[in-house]
Amino acid sequence: MNNNSEKKIVKTIKVNLDKCNGCRACEMACSAFHAVPKYSSINPARSRIRVITDEINDEYVPIRATDYTKAGCDGRRTYTINGKEYSECSFCGSVCPTRDLFKDPDSGLPLKCDLCEDDPPQEEPLCVQACSLDALTYEEVEKVEYEESVKLSEMELGLKSLVDRYGYQKVTDSFARLSRKS
Repeated sequence: MNNNSEKKIVKTIKVNLDKCNGCRACEMACSAFHAVPKYSSINPARSRIRVITDEINDEYVPIRATDYTKAGCDGRRTYTINGKEYSECSFCGSVCPTRDLFKDPDSGLPLKCDLCEDDPPQEEPLCVQACSLDALTYEEVEKVEYEESVKLSEMELGLKSLVDRYGYQKVTDSFARLSRKS
């Protein structure tokens, strides 16, 4: 193996569109797990997985929240799969300003799927456990990574979003005001 490479376990959730019936049990389980305190409420707007309804093709597409991006896509591609057309947004999990998916409804800060590895860690993400039709399946695959990527924590992701939206100076001024009040 190369000096800059190492084997890592990559965890992912696979989606079988042919099995999803749009029940949204995955959204409810995810939002309950991430409620504060845990399991105290169900609010699908706080879910890190959303079932996008493609009414034209009568399809349901579960999408997980991925990375934050401060710009929306410039290309609106269309994909044809098994004779059906899908827009690029149908498969995108990015949190972007183009749409309101994967943003906390109260703060507007981006949400990101953490595969339910929070405390207490789950054997499988709750969305997979809640999917009675096996449209969602959990996999752990060993892959070779050549560069270590830095993953932002949920707090860092939120701070980055605030800085991108309001600017570094306004965010630091707000922290200074908050620290004086404590």
